Amino acid sequence: MSCTYATLLAVLTVLFALSLSPEADSAAVPSSTGSAKDPQGPLKRIFMKEADASNFFRRRSRRGVKSQDEINAEQRLVLAADERKREFHEEKRNEFESHAEEEHDEQDERTRESTEQWREFHYDGMHPPHEYNRHTI
Repeated sequence: MSCTYATLLAVLTVLFALSLSPEADSAAVPSSTGSAKDPQGPLKRIFMKEADASNFFRRRSRRGVKSQDEINAEQRLVLAADERKREFHEEKRNEFESHAEEEHDEQDERTRESTEQWREFHYDGMHPPHEYNRHTI
């Protein structure tokens, strides 16, 4: 039984706190019909006139035809997004190509150095070095 009383007390406390909050006044349905025609305060930002609302839904219906301006604006957005994607992928491709070229150059340099070291180590002095043979041919 004490759990029921505690729950009832908690619910009443929440209802009392909500009734005292300023947001409760703006969310409550007004009793007079005069204020519905010209809303004040936060209601003015939320609600629109009936004619505007019906025009909005008429323009945005599923079968409603888009105006040429709307089509052009959407097309410009799509083209701008495609351009950004193309630039992004081109930049990534250029970064990868430059990285691959640097790696290739580094590998060539390491190979050349190791080849030179091998030739120096195995040079027996009987024949001219390999660099000179290349120029005499």
